[in-house]
Amino acid sequence: MLSLRNLQLAYPSPDGEPPARVLDVPTWAVAAGEQVALVGASGSGKTTLLNVIAGIVTPDAGEVRLDDTDIARLDEARRDRFRAAHIGYVFQSIHLLPAFTALENVALGMKFADNRAGKAHALDLLAKVGLRERARYFPRQLSAGQQQRVGIARALANRPKLALADEPTSALDARNRDAVLDLMQKLCAEIGAALIVVTHDEAVARRFPTTLRLSDINRVN
Repeated sequence: MLSLRNLQLAYPSPDGEPPARVLDVPTWAVAAGEQVALVGASGSGKTTLLNVIAGIVTPDAGEVRLDDTDIARLDEARRDRFRAAHIGYVFQSIHLLPAFTALENVALGMKFADNRAGKAHALDLLAKVGLRERARYFPRQLSAGQQQRVGIARALANRPKLALADEPTSALDARNRDAVLDLMQKLCAEIGAALIVVTHDEAVARRFPTTLRLSDINRVN
């Protein structure tokens, strides 16, 4: 379903120094519906890898293939449309729009993918993450755990093939961490989406059937 091949990325260095390699992934594949924890220290390239998979960052070389589409070969506009339709992203810092309610944040994610299911679908998703009664609340009126649950509902609103989560529980206590992970894993299983969670937290990694170290796939580490 997802396959990476000969993926390379380097960032320019100041003062004429050689570029700093960040990613060198010969091959890696994730099957449809698979749930994977990718573990690595802060600054090791985990977020960069997710951003390359999502088409937010373009690699210097290699393939990022989701089914029959090589995301790395799409232009920016086509990458944006493809990501909106097929990839859900749960961000570490959540990125809810502060002037929009929880319901509007989820519905807006659907609009980017031209999903015409309407607000009833968005409300149903909020109910699944336990926030139906807070659908009209603004992000500032929600706890960190509640905001992250809105982020999960938004990421899965278009029934993506692939869900990516960048340290989704780093700001949560153990109870909320477990609740958020349970929801994410359950909802991804319901729609058949593969799930990749990057984390430095071993307690998070232990909850996944497949756990990899970034150094297992990335030759830079």
